[in-house]
Amino acid sequence: MVKSSILIFLLGFFSCVFLFYVLQYSSLEIPSVTGLASISSATISPSDRISNDDIIILKDKIILNIPEATLSSYADTGSMKPFFDEGANGIRIKPTVAEEIKVGDIISYRSFGFLVVHRVTEKGQDNKGIYFMTKGDNNSFSDGKIRFKDIEYITIGILY
Repeated sequence: MVKSSILIFLLGFFSCVFLFYVLQYSSLEIPSVTGLASISSATISPSDRISNDDIIILKDKIILNIPEATLSSYADTGSMKPFFDEGANGIRIKPTVAEEIKVGDIISYRSFGFLVVHRVTEKGQDNKGIYFMTKGDNNSFSDGKIRFKDIEYITIGILY
């Protein structure tokens, strides 16, 4: 009885180690229902930036009166799922001062030459000035401190 219990334990242990190794060094992404549930209940919404007066609905089109807005598209990284992913179109504006950016806003910032689009999870100040902590909605880790000089856009709308 003791030998079979030890054998079952060892079989389970080595199976777990093998599975961990395979998943860690493969390119598989593992969805987590628990992670998504916590995202939806803890994620802070972006600031309201488009007033009802700036939206004109006509029979054949919709007009948004947003000065200097540009369109964006997104790479298929999965970091902002379920909010948006590849195929969505974003409406974005350039911020002029750090005070415009609030916790919950989705910003685009430069990192190693790439434009990263993540949600602001914290805003603070240290000896270098104002910083923003950001993270993809579907990521489990923060991007670290982002400075205003690196921020290029605030996403103010997503079109699916």
